[in-house]
Amino acid sequence: MCISALVLVHAGQQNRTFTVAGHSGEIPVAEIGGRFYVEIDALARLSNGSLSYGAGQIILILPSSNANMPNTSTSAFTKEFLKAGIEQMSDIREWRSTLVSAVQRGFPITSDWMASFSNRAQHNLRLASLAASSESDKNAFQLLTNEFNNMKQLSDRFVEANKSRTYTRTDALDNDPLDRLIVNCGHSLAAMAANGQFVDDGSCH
Repeated sequence: MCISALVLVHAGQQNRTFTVAGHSGEIPVAEIGGRFYVEIDALARLSNGSLSYGAGQIILILPSSNANMPNTSTSAFTKEFLKAGIEQMSDIREWRSTLVSAVQRGFPITSDWMASFSNRAQHNLRLASLAASSESDKNAFQLLTNEFNNMKQLSDRFVEANKSRTYTRTDALDNDPLDRLIVNCGHSLAAMAANGQFVDDGSCH
């Protein structure tokens, strides 16, 4: 995330303020241990952005620099779809993280347990589909769908192994091709969300 910012510091002053170039308003700055900090909620408001909270992650979504101009770019995401897509990606990350941790610790992977993650991810995938309006939204939605289907396939594999009482090695996911595909696709989708534009690098196919 790159923000064109200006810290207003006046010699001899203890009170410092922070402003974002091109945006009106300012927020207070706290100095702790020689470093400067601002509240992320205040930063989001100042930059006309929004915050999305996921598993162990906070994402600041910034408006396009030409947000007040007509959007003629076919590669830019709409704000509604971007927010829904980030929520979906957070669900997938939490689902995979839980599965990987359970496998590594030798915990049984039950259908009820995995269904709680699958149902939530499927619900948010539907919200993303409803929010998709531009061509880029729809193209990215297909990649989100691929990611969901791959994660469901991986999860179902371990659920079925547990049902059939098949022994599952704790390193079963090490170098697993499907798991690698999910991880790489997640990275690609995160990069697209950060840039606010659709770029298909093939990682989700």
